Amino acid sequence: MSRIASTFASLKAQNKTGLVTFITAGDPGPELTVPLMHALVEGGADVLELGVPFSDPMAEGPVIQRACERALRFNIGLKDVFGFVREFRETNTTTPVVLMGYANPIERIGPDSFIRCAKEAGADGAIVVDYPPEECAAFAEAMRANELDLIFLLAPTSTTKRVQQVAQYGSGFSYYVSLKGVTGAGSIDTQDVARRVSAIREHVKLPIGVGFGIRDGATARAVAEVADAVVIGSRIIQELESVPKERAVEAVRTFTSGIRSALDA
Repeated sequence: MSRIASTFASLKAQNKTGLVTFITAGDPGPELTVPLMHALVEGGADVLELGVPFSDPMAEGPVIQRACERALRFNIGLKDVFGFVREFRETNTTTPVVLMGYANPIERIGPDSFIRCAKEAGADGAIVVDYPPEECAAFAEAMRANELDLIFLLAPTSTTKRVQQVAQYGSGFSYYVSLKGVTGAGSIDTQDVARRVSAIREHVKLPIGVGFGIRDGATARAVAEVADAVVIGSRIIQELESVPKERAVEAVRTFTSGIRSALDA
């Protein structure tokens, strides 16, 4: 059983909703990435998404785009991301880490090399926004063979065929994008989310995390009624943007703790 599957099994046994958090590797500075990862766990995160900086992050709103731009000014690339995961694993061997990004950096080093390096670093899976499931059979199989999960996005516009493809090739959990837009945009219609998640569950037996637009404890708690996990990214980046670097770790820990408390209330 993968670390992600084990985490979700434990959450289910405790009747708890998972908290999946996102930061961009290298933002607001490379020296803060691993301390921020630990702060997220200390605040109550169950799964960490570590964004791989990319110059054209098409699914991201302006907040995460700015994070990518800041990280790229430090020349952060995949090699650095693997290094952050490796350092995190020196003191945390239990919290799943999912690398989230786009196809270009993976294609540049090659899928086989990506899988090998991710496994050696201690990562647990990947979300590749522009890898459609119908083109991922071999990659998904190679990931599973190396005990890594390939996690796919589903959206309000996803067809039944696409949902079935995700059910076939995905592992770990499925990520439902609650909005027809980019990260951090708009507000969530929780009734619509409930209907669509219910329809997805007819085909996908994996845990379902819901993200895009979750900004506070109240929204997280509402989504938790229908999801196995809530995913928060842009709002955490905004916390980082609102404080000096020396306060970044504490700000992220405090914010995450507030969301965890709301989920557990």
